[in-house]
Amino acid sequence: MGKINVLDKHVAELIAAGEVVERPASVIKELVENSIDAGATSITIEIKNGGVTFMRVADNGSGILKDDIRVAFIRHATSKVFDENDLNNISTLGFRGEALASISSVSHLELITKVPSEDTGTRYVVSGGEEMSFDEVGCPNGTTFIIRDLFYNVPARAKFLKTDLSEGNAVSNVVDKIALSHPEVSITYIKDSKQMLKTSGDGKLMSAIYSVYGREFASGLIPVEYTLNGVCVSGYISKPEFARPNRNMQNFFINNRFVICKTAMAALSEASKGSVMVGKFLSCVLNIELSFEAVDVNVHPTKLEVRFVNERPIFDAVYHAVKTALLNKDSRIQASFSNKKSAVNPFELAKKVFREIDIDDKNKNSQIPQINKENFEKQTVQRVREAQSISDTQKDSKQKNADELFAMLDSDTKYNTNQKTTQYNDKSVDLNLSLSDYSQPVIYKSDFDKKSDLPVVKAEENIAENKQNNIEESQEPLIDIDENYYQFVGEAFKTYIIIEKNKDELLILDKHAAHERILFEKLKKEKGNGYSQMLLEPITVLLDKIDYNSVINNLDVFNDTGFEVEDFGGGSVIVRSAPQFLSFEDIEPTVIEMASYLTENRKDIRSEKMEWIYHNIACRAAIKAGNKSTQKELVDIAKRVENEDIRYCPHGRPVCIVMKKRELEKQFGRV
Repeated sequence: MGKINVLDKHVAELIAAGEVVERPASVIKELVENSIDAGATSITIEIKNGGVTFMRVADNGSGILKDDIRVAFIRHATSKVFDENDLNNISTLGFRGEALASISSVSHLELITKVPSEDTGTRYVVSGGEEMSFDEVGCPNGTTFIIRDLFYNVPARAKFLKTDLSEGNAVSNVVDKIALSHPEVSITYIKDSKQMLKTSGDGKLMSAIYSVYGREFASGLIPVEYTLNGVCVSGYISKPEFARPNRNMQNFFINNRFVICKTAMAALSEASKGSVMVGKFLSCVLNIELSFEAVDVNVHPTKLEVRFVNERPIFDAVYHAVKTALLNKDSRIQASFSNKKSAVNPFELAKKVFREIDIDDKNKNSQIPQINKENFEKQTVQRVREAQSISDTQKDSKQKNADELFAMLDSDTKYNTNQKTTQYNDKSVDLNLSLSDYSQPVIYKSDFDKKSDLPVVKAEENIAENKQNNIEESQEPLIDIDENYYQFVGEAFKTYIIIEKNKDELLILDKHAAHERILFEKLKKEKGNGYSQMLLEPITVLLDKIDYNSVINNLDVFNDTGFEVEDFGGGSVIVRSAPQFLSFEDIEPTVIEMASYLTENRKDIRSEKMEWIYHNIACRAAIKAGNKSTQKELVDIAKRVENEDIRYCPHGRPVCIVMKKRELEKQFGRV
């Protein structure tokens, strides 16, 4: 007996369904594309539980003739291809005739359809590929598909589905792409009984972009319209100042079909060189129109990739289209004052006020009466509260945040009247390295007796003495680290710290790389705890739906690094707290980069995720090359590098290089 077995029809359909139906998003994509091919101008999409239990796609298209309904569910049955020549000129979104057969074989499917030429409609029910009913029904012109219990008969496939939230976000991503690719179609998207998207269907791409991504994104776009060698490129690109840290907001369409086009991505990146900072990428919504014969769309099961007869015309058209748009709109960035409030640290505010009071108290000639500082502190808090302008519509949420912030000030701030100094029991670790609270004193050269080479007085006392004697403070300090001899020489190019060691070596340290490593090690040790600071005005971050899903599924990861992030709906998240050493302007791009990384690294290995996130935060918070630094900052960094034996930054670059005195003398012919 032979070993080769011919599979029965049901098993073959289940296997074939796996090529077309991977998840609910695949079903929505196939059904909506069929609606567009049917000439629909209005499509309603509804899902529940991520689409696993319920999906509905209703349109006002041409409908399906009663005699064609059963035939439409036969595999490879289609009205869009008749012979092999049609495969070279495909102008429709669907053409294989596999979608309905695949979907019906792994779900409970209900079809309600009517064509204008027929008096009544038809209701057709299929369950697991088997016909259950075929009846007449009253309904409007068009087609409605209702899908229930996807993969109910294939539990091995069902267990690979992700959470309802993840599956729902995947559906949202598909709907967004379809809405952008066909602005002439009005799309209504309902998720768990809540309307998530509504496009006007007026044929204007900007209207669709506004509906999908919102006003802020739409306001930062530049129009693109260019034709070269028969290839027409139209749409919008973002202004260079609104470039993002990743390519996830780049949308390319070939003849109104969303595709992943590496050729167009490369052309966009090349055209934006010189206009966009390194590491940033323009966002775009670009439609590339070319003859149907020049592109093959039948190379990918889900039709997300295409193949060109010649890629060069595509690259050239996109390149020159983007370059022209950037040159036409090239202008100096206008200064604007945002009404967003940056993070305000009430501790620093109180410190400043109390410091001024202490100075006045010490002034013997001052006639200002003594002030009860405990009462003054309460008054300060009250005045800051009153100074906050909060709109009526957002008063509850923002006032709650402000109250929590000032409650923290009330509980954590303590004034010690005996010492006449202000003590703050803030548990966060100072990573700024700009304060003078060093573990080791800085000993100055003039503090040493020439005979004994021992320090006579500490740095603070010496500074006071120098001021009295009109001696400049810019002396070269000796760094008291261990038994070795270290002398601070200076800083080169506002980047490199120069230290003389044991009178025989020069240490040249990269201050950014060194500071970055110091912060990175602190974050790893503390796991990001204690560095969070609440924002007086939360920041809303718009994300691609895939990145948005990654953030929502990893809120605990953000929490561990000092971010308090919540779901804001519609592909956006709201940031209520952020690490205190991040500047206000860096919060949004940091969240975007973190989301992108979580999307790219799908393995749920917390240590890998956290290490990259610590890299990112440390890099942004570290002292930047070219920035002016105080001598004490540089000395402290040098001490930390030597004490902690730091050799490399988190990215693997060297922190310090050593030059021997003998090697230097060779260059000058001394040896």
